[in-house]
Amino acid sequence: MDAIVTLTTDFGVRDPWVAEMKGAILGIARTAGRAVQLVDVTHEVARHDVVEGALALEAAAPFFPRGTVHLAVIDPGVGTARRGIAIAAGDQVFVGPDNGVFTPFLSGTGWRAFELAAAEYRLPAVSRTFHGRDVFAPAAAHVAIGVDVARLGPVVTDPVRLPWAAARARGGAIEGTVIHVDRFGNLVTSIAADAIGEGAVVRVAKRAIPLVGTYGDLAPGGLGGLVGSSGRLEIAVREGSAAATLRARRGTRVIVSPTSSSRATASSRTPARGRS
Repeated sequence: MDAIVTLTTDFGVRDPWVAEMKGAILGIARTAGRAVQLVDVTHEVARHDVVEGALALEAAAPFFPRGTVHLAVIDPGVGTARRGIAIAAGDQVFVGPDNGVFTPFLSGTGWRAFELAAAEYRLPAVSRTFHGRDVFAPAAAHVAIGVDVARLGPVVTDPVRLPWAAARARGGAIEGTVIHVDRFGNLVTSIAADAIGEGAVVRVAKRAIPLVGTYGDLAPGGLGGLVGSSGRLEIAVREGSAAATLRARRGTRVIVSPTSSSRATASSRTPARGRS
């Protein structure tokens, strides 16, 4: 069975950089007599946007089989003292710069990380401005063809983690933020589906937004909230842009509140508490 290597970058497709990384991977695999299947996750991550790259990986990785190697290069610190890293987590391996792009896979204790320090798993000449081709792609290729990830370099116990946005309970409501604006202008939030009760009210910029099942439940131009394919609350405008309609962007606050009737019911069931 062919090994699988995915690629996630902010390179776009105008320049030859993605092809150069693929060439490096295929060259190493062919020399070893192995076949590698290359899958593009996306090359349209906003330039230098490590958070967006992390979210793309978080969404895509669970759908790949065990043993997949995910190569991610969103690397504004290329050539500096920042480390290259390989992380084994959930029966998959993630290779790229140690700048937080792999934050979604560092929860709990079931991961191992290693610095990309072993020269034999790089290209012979390493450009300071293109570690994606010369360091990360070769490391990913070697892991894909069977090299133990632990051979890439010393153990890393403190990989960089992004300050990951999370939802929190406040005053009977769930408060979160917009964490991503997709190409349709949909607002992907930090609020998980299981935090949205039946009949809940969503508010963005003090505007109440109805909950619907899917985009087609809205009238053209209609604004609504729904659970997206990532399992998070999304705000969408059918055939339009919720980001433009609400003038929202990453970091915009989103509040999910129970209906007034739900609050009243909960209040009637909660005994009064006195001071002790």
